[in-house]
Amino acid sequence: VQLQASGGGLVQAGGSLRLSCAASGKIFSVKVRGWHRQAPGKQRELVATITRDGNTVYADSVKGRFTISSDNAKNTVYLQMNSLKSEDTGVYYCSLQQSWLGRTSDYWGQGTQVTVSS
Repeated sequence: VQLQASGGGLVQAGGSLRLSCAASGKIFSVKVRGWHRQAPGKQRELVATITRDGNTVYADSVKGRFTISSDNAKNTVYLQMNSLKSEDTGVYYCSLQQSWLGRTSDYWGQGTQVTVSS
């Protein structure tokens, strides 16, 4: 399974960006898709997840500003980021977890840089 993230870039504080992550390969039964981020000098943290049934979870720091969505037919997950702040700067990674024949596997994309200037 390969994940290709795109949509990062440089934006001013208060602006918006939309990240996309397309999955390809042997995808059988996706349980959850997600976005994580890693700021310089910090650990990777969860941003948002969405299950196959559409249930979402958000980090407190992005609630009300970010929206995760997915198109299961296209095997793509999106992250709409509004009202961006400088502290949202980091490398954003998409993830996918699937289960098949009793085995759960996790996959990660290569990351896309988001830089918010104040």
